[in-house]
Amino acid sequence: MTAVTAFELATSSLTDALTRSVTERIVSGQIAPGEKVTEARLAGDYGVARPTARACLERLVVLGLLRRSVHKTAVVPVLGVREIEDLFFTRQTVEGAAVAELARRSSVPSAAEAAQVAIEAAAAAEDFRGQVAADIAFHVALVEGVGSERLRRMHELIIGEVHLTMGLHEAHRTTSGRKVAAEHARVLRAVKAGDVAKAQDALAAHLESARLRVVDRASRTA
Repeated sequence: MTAVTAFELATSSLTDALTRSVTERIVSGQIAPGEKVTEARLAGDYGVARPTARACLERLVVLGLLRRSVHKTAVVPVLGVREIEDLFFTRQTVEGAAVAELARRSSVPSAAEAAQVAIEAAAAAEDFRGQVAADIAFHVALVEGVGSERLRRMHELIIGEVHLTMGLHEAHRTTSGRKVAAEHARVLRAVKAGDVAKAQDALAAHLESARLRVVDRASRTA
């Protein structure tokens, strides 16, 4: 008899689908900061086997969406202002290197262009969740477009926390979606023009604007 669960999964890889669903619940705050996430909980919520739930937890820990010390239950991290500041410092370091290299090549990744189209559409529709997803895809595409496996892995270590801050602190809701889209567009134009300095400046300005919004929201809810 098939178990009836409260959450449905796509027909792609079960672990991938489970990871996407739990990520959405964490980022949206349905699973709150400080809340425990166990194999038993995921197996019960979704009707999956414990090994599948375990693989999902391990992936979410790697992505930074969960934290787990030795022999401890995984929990959704609570990021304070200092951690958020450090997160943006790391983003600037990694993503700044990526846009500089792309600008040297005058190479705009097609995935970044596609994400930009999605960002603009989400902004026009005032679709907050769509904006967040497209924004993450945009920045991931810039880093992956360089073609450096090590740079990609460095970015992967922080992108979960980036997603977490954008979702929980709802930074995009405190500014115009079109403004964020315009900031992204400036980065792409500078990369395409081969202007390294302008590409780095455009990215730095975009990340600084985001940092200020996230820190302000985090300070108010601390």
